[in-house]
Amino acid sequence: MPNTADTGSDAPIDVTPLLDGDPYAAYAALREAGPVHRITGADGHPAWLVTRYDDVRRALADPRLSLDKKHAAPGGYRGFSLPPALDANLLNMDPPDHTRIRRLVVKAFTPGRVEALRAPVRQVADELLDAMAERGRADLMTDYAGPLPITVIYDLLGIPLRDRRDFLAWSNALFTPDPSRPELMKEAIGAMLEFFTGLIAAKRAEPSDDLFSDLIAVRDDQAGGEGDGPGGERLSEDELTSLAFLILFAGYENTVHLIGNAVLTLLDHPDQLRQLQHNPAELPAAVEEFLRYDGPGPLSIRRFPKEDLEIGGVRIAAGESVLLSIASANRDPARFADPDTFDRGRDLSGHLALGHGIHYCLGAPLARMEAAIALEALLDRFPGLRLDVPRGDVRHRRALRSRGLISLPVAF
Repeated sequence: MPNTADTGSDAPIDVTPLLDGDPYAAYAALREAGPVHRITGADGHPAWLVTRYDDVRRALADPRLSLDKKHAAPGGYRGFSLPPALDANLLNMDPPDHTRIRRLVVKAFTPGRVEALRAPVRQVADELLDAMAERGRADLMTDYAGPLPITVIYDLLGIPLRDRRDFLAWSNALFTPDPSRPELMKEAIGAMLEFFTGLIAAKRAEPSDDLFSDLIAVRDDQAGGEGDGPGGERLSEDELTSLAFLILFAGYENTVHLIGNAVLTLLDHPDQLRQLQHNPAELPAAVEEFLRYDGPGPLSIRRFPKEDLEIGGVRIAAGESVLLSIASANRDPARFADPDTFDRGRDLSGHLALGHGIHYCLGAPLARMEAAIALEALLDRFPGLRLDVPRGDVRHRRALRSRGLISLPVAF
């Protein structure tokens, strides 16, 4: 990784090494070269990349760094281009709108509601493993790590399972776009908007006992003249659609890659795999090290300074795009001793895989629970779990904003 932009140089550095199957050496080189680097974002526009733990943690909670695109200067990295009906979500909001919307959604992820999902999650996991067992081998991503979280989120939102295959195709088009067919991403966004619009109409006609029906009720109560939902919260039609999009998308994308990365880590550390097979009660704690060691979200959502400021001694102008490298921060030796070693015994209280501050991951309790149950069920069912291809043939998706496997062929 070139050492070219540690003090604010205008020449963006090459981030191609960060797309490789093992990008952590490149992150280490960036941390050593300097705390903040000028890069080119996934859309070809410039951004600042923050790499060191202390700077990333402070920036995650800094109210001067806005998620609202209205603070973005022209020509910078802005992330996905979505229609307003999908863009009015928590990843683009600051207080007070962020506070209002989060207060509504947090009801879906209370400890009681998450705990009530434990038995259904295990049931889905066992059913998926039953189907795999008949074949003796499987692609763990398509046969297990993918279907499990999407089934749970569909149940939470009350979405028919028959739509699952379509959603997976849309997700792949958005996160691993085909450079030769850019129209597929636009088509996926349009299909998602049409899907959620139809789902809202269906839920209004026949509400059920699910989160989406509850949110629609909040929206319709205020539209009917009351002006406010419970507790005085307000919810627009675009916010309603965007909420469903965010819950479904984030609930699937992060958890599927957390499970896949965790299984690969265990296959790379067979001694740890055996220990956890014999001591499954240690899995919830192990999930924290899976998150730190090789988490599904290498970058935070882009941020825009509302005023000129400094990060790590580098001056960043108002409106420029700032990306916080969670993956680099979680491998910073200044915070975690011997960070490139998978060590379940280390102090993990400060890892940043699920964020920090007011934008801390809303679905963190559910993701943790799903990952622990998925691993426990898998290791219990298949004690002889092993890779079904040479290790060098296991490929990661080439993406800056997500860290996940294309496939994970296993035998048992």
